[in-house]
Amino acid sequence: MTRHATGAEALTLARRRDSTRRQRVLNALERLAGAGEELSVAAVARAAQVDRSFLYRHHDLRAQILTRAAQSQPDASMTRSAKVSHQSLLADLANLRGHNERLRRQNGKLARRLSDALGEEIFRASGLGAPAADETEELRRRVAELEQTMLDLRQQLKERTEELDAARATNRDLMAELNQAPARRDNVSS
Repeated sequence: MTRHATGAEALTLARRRDSTRRQRVLNALERLAGAGEELSVAAVARAAQVDRSFLYRHHDLRAQILTRAAQSQPDASMTRSAKVSHQSLLADLANLRGHNERLRRQNGKLARRLSDALGEEIFRASGLGAPAADETEELRRRVAELEQTMLDLRQQLKERTEELDAARATNRDLMAELNQAPARRDNVSS
């Protein structure tokens, strides 16, 4: 069997599974609505035994659920089912925020990988060739060593500067005393 045929079969199989899940969602929606139970994305997903993400990917199903939920809600403010529905929305919001954070981290990783790949491509295009991974790691280690050496040398320079300032102050004091000493000798001899 060719690779193309295998891909087409996989797509057909995936489409069938998708259709089966869609039908389970619609059946669960009817069953819950008929029983007067809570209608929310989470409740329908539980009843249909599908992930909520499936409902969020299929906007038409989610819209049907929300429409039926709005129609079935009584006018009384905040009944028990409305509170549960509100709680499920808060849970959905928390889950989506977590999902967004995971996607943000993944996006950062992919951006770093793309940057590395583009850097290697530029090296190859320049004719210099791409550095080997161990060379890159060695260069990073060497940069870290040099940065530490630079910090150590700055600290030593600061200490030496303080010592030099102290020596200069002492030298000024000694010179002032020496300059005053001949004046005292002249006063004593007169």
